[in-house]
Amino acid sequence: MTAKALTTTPAVARRPFIRRRSAIPGFALSLGVTIALLSTIVLIPMLAVGLKATQQSLPDFLDAAFSQRALAAYRLSFGAAFIAALINGVFGLITAWALVRYEFPGKGVLNALIDLPFALPTAVAGIALAALYAENGWVGSLVAPLGWKIAFTPLGVVVALTFIGLPFVVRTVEPVMRDLSADVEEAAASLGANRLDTITRVILPALAPAWLTGFALAFARGIGEYGSVIFIAGNMPYKSEIAPLLIIIELEQYDYAGAATIAVVMLAASFLMLFVINGIQGWARERSA
Repeated sequence: MTAKALTTTPAVARRPFIRRRSAIPGFALSLGVTIALLSTIVLIPMLAVGLKATQQSLPDFLDAAFSQRALAAYRLSFGAAFIAALINGVFGLITAWALVRYEFPGKGVLNALIDLPFALPTAVAGIALAALYAENGWVGSLVAPLGWKIAFTPLGVVVALTFIGLPFVVRTVEPVMRDLSADVEEAAASLGANRLDTITRVILPALAPAWLTGFALAFARGIGEYGSVIFIAGNMPYKSEIAPLLIIIELEQYDYAGAATIAVVMLAASFLMLFVINGIQGWARERSA
């Protein structure tokens, strides 16, 4: 071997001038369009709301965000949405189980009625619920002798949010439940597990991520619901007034900064709760894997 060959440094591989094409055709264009649409529809409006809220001083911001009336509206909006999501979580799971595991007369009609809140205008749903649960309505007249009042109370808000949130849980859990074969339940029974053990140790862990997703969707929808609630809530300040209605009232009074402030508080609280729920979903997926 010659000295020239020993002293020659190895050639460094150069990157090609033209980058290698991605396996996904049009990835750069698709990503750019997605970011542009997301910014136009979601990010820029949210940023505009935040900037509008910051146009006032910090004491004015705190007064508008945490006044007694606003706090009462937050408690009703988030509390009623959480209770309605829990109710939908229980009965939505039972409904999905009945639709997947059993055959019965009228199953197709029931399956179509579950999607009714998706297609029904929210104002129509609110008027129908108010007429149904008022003291002279079909349901309200039955519970009125017991001293129960549903319409025009916070209980009416829970009823309305339960109505519009049920499809989110059912349609989220149903596909996962269809993929869960009945052979798994039979195998658990053959190993000596009773029905309670099969439900708690086999079925529910497999459905937990989908159930939490449906719960989060129903909860998020309930927080921002307006049309179906105002007709049955009564809209009494400090009692049955929801936060979206308070935002509308501030806008009608030309207090745009105050309306933006309440919107920012609701937005921050919603993001925080959704992040928590997403964390729980990830934990449930890792545990079930």
